[in-house]
Formats: sequence, C-alpha cells, structure tokens
Amino acid sequence: MNTDLTGVLFDNCNLHKAVFVDSIANKADFSTSYNFSIDPERNKLRRARFSQDGLKGLLEKYEIVVVD
Repeated sequence: MNTDLTGVLFDNCNLHKAVFVDSIANKADFSTSYNFSIDPERNKLRRARFSQDGLKGLLEKYEIVVVD
C-alpha cells in the first residue's frame, strides 16, 4: 500500500494476498506473475505489463468472467 513500484519486475511472483492500494506501478512488469488482484482505479498502472492470464486479476473487482 502507498508504494512506488515504478519499473519493478515481478518475475514469476505469486502475489497471493499482496495488497495494492494507492500504489504507483507505472512501467512495472507483472507479465509472469500470478494470483494477484489489482484495482486499476486505485493504483497508477500506466504502461504496466500484464499477460492475458493476468487480466483476470485486473477485472476481478468488476466480477467479469474471462474465458480462456
């Protein structure tokens, strides 16, 4: 929470129970990470990288189902 994660590489990280609130994660790379839930409305994510599988963690709040 309230952390500057600009440019951080989360390399194959299990982010289960990690809390992202009011964080700056611009240009952060989440593309190989998993088990995260990040609210794009409560965090700065400009140019952050996510895999298609990671989209679920960005949409969870909206109860949107992403089908593979």
